[in-house]
Amino acid sequence: ARHRRIMSSIVNALEARDKCRRPGGYASVLRMQGFAVLIAVFTALAGPAMAQGLACPDPMKPMMRTELSFGRNIGGRLGVSEAQWARFVAGELTPRFPDGLTVLDGKGQWRGPSGLVREPSKIVIVVTAAEGHPREPIAAATKAYMVRFRQKSVGVLMQPVGASF
Repeated sequence: ARHRRIMSSIVNALEARDKCRRPGGYASVLRMQGFAVLIAVFTALAGPAMAQGLACPDPMKPMMRTELSFGRNIGGRLGVSEAQWARFVAGELTPRFPDGLTVLDGKGQWRGPSGLVREPSKIVIVVTAAEGHPREPIAAATKAYMVRFRQKSVGVLMQPVGASF
């Protein structure tokens, strides 16, 4: 049933992609339950096509904003220290996103089998050109985190935006 819900979410997101081609008109949160490959499929099909349809005033350009939500608990307690996180950023994220990224501290929550679970998190924001959206680095980074820190999921949100730097 969980697999069916994930696939249904992807189909719904792809349908919404075709309907919403304006700034802020589309956002999708894909909660991965050990399926990092789906991120690559989803971004390959939806990401660049969505951003290309944006109308942006000068000097802005159509871009893709990706947020990655990394939970820090392992087994119900803080398991990813600041030092471990810094090594992950230096070894996994910086090489994959050399043009830059932003890291924010977060307080996440989600519903688990035994009720509401709260945990500290790190939110990574990456803004890239609509053309050549980094599908593979996103999938690789989420998979690396899940494997290294025994996580069941990494939250991924993608949104076409108009941006200038």
